[in-house]
Amino acid sequence: MSDPLCPLCARPIPPDVPQSQHHLIPKLKGGKGGPTVLMHHICHREIHATLTEGELARDYNTPEALRAHPRLAKFVAWVAKRPSGFRSKVPGGKRKR
Repeated sequence: MSDPLCPLCARPIPPDVPQSQHHLIPKLKGGKGGPTVLMHHICHREIHATLTEGELARDYNTPEALRAHPRLAKFVAWVAKRPSGFRSKVPGGKRKR
């Protein structure tokens, strides 16, 4: 069986790399029982470093919409060149609250 693909960067997610479930609609905005997608932890962190919960719920609640966001598109182009198991600290402090 092949590894699942990350819906943000489209790279395989090997079982030995950090991964997490992303709620397409944030739990705080009514998505507690809603759909989730498995993704690399680094990709998940970048989403939450970029967008507020309100923006995620309102405008970025699909993988396609997330990939279309300018900063996330730039991140995807960058991380796509890295191996599936690549780990890095995501810079913080850019998210608007």
